[in-house]
Amino acid sequence: MPEGDTIFRAARTLHRALAGHPVVRFESVFPALTRVHDDHPLTGQTIESVTAAGKHLLMRFSGGRVLRTHMRMNGSWHIYRRGEPWQRPRRDMRIVVATDTFEAVGFNVPVAEFLDARGMARQEDLRQMGPELLADDFDEDDAVRRFRERGDREIGDALLNQRIVAGAGNVYKSEVLFLCRVNPFARVATIDDDALRRIVGTARKYLRANVTDPRGGIVTYTGYRRTTRRADPGERLYVYGRARQPCRRCGTRIRVKAQGPHARLTYWCPACQNTG
Repeated sequence: MPEGDTIFRAARTLHRALAGHPVVRFESVFPALTRVHDDHPLTGQTIESVTAAGKHLLMRFSGGRVLRTHMRMNGSWHIYRRGEPWQRPRRDMRIVVATDTFEAVGFNVPVAEFLDARGMARQEDLRQMGPELLADDFDEDDAVRRFRERGDREIGDALLNQRIVAGAGNVYKSEVLFLCRVNPFARVATIDDDALRRIVGTARKYLRANVTDPRGGIVTYTGYRRTTRRADPGERLYVYGRARQPCRRCGTRIRVKAQGPHARLTYWCPACQNTG
């Protein structure tokens, strides 16, 4: 599943390319989206903004509608100049929103719907979403309270729960808990408030580092970057994806185990992460 920084950067890139421009073409393989467009065409409406809300990407139009998409495991948004060849096959296309200059293409997007203002207010995932780790006004006290309400959950599983905090995915789960030296299988109830604050603070630090774009220009979004260590791609991660390799700190073999109801893989160092 894409991390929160991935969605944030995708939204920022789409916003830079599309915001303020009218839609000249809309296409989708989703019948529900197509019916809405047939009844109330998007063409001619202006794209007002593209923003991220946790793992959700929200594209707002001047007619009052919002296109909400969620990437789940395999979805992605690409931005292309008009006429530029796509980097994915057309069979993977789910949505196209085009202006005179750019085409935004959603590939393998599994969740997509149009919402009006009332629908936005009622959308359960958005309404119950926890504090956003990338938000400038992130509420740390609220985050700790939400963790405490789920004291029986393992911290690795709780950190992925978007109703506790929004934005962390499977990579950051493993990396952040390693950096904080917390056992990912420890119950939240056994972790004190200071440690919980260190966990969310570390998550915010690295998520925010990965959304910094010194170029400030338009870039094609085709994937995502995850960095918690060095610029060398071979040394970007401490534990994620490094099962049976030596820990970068102590040399102990990194372990991996499925965790939580969705059996997401968790990587950890049993020597460095023996607390929590």
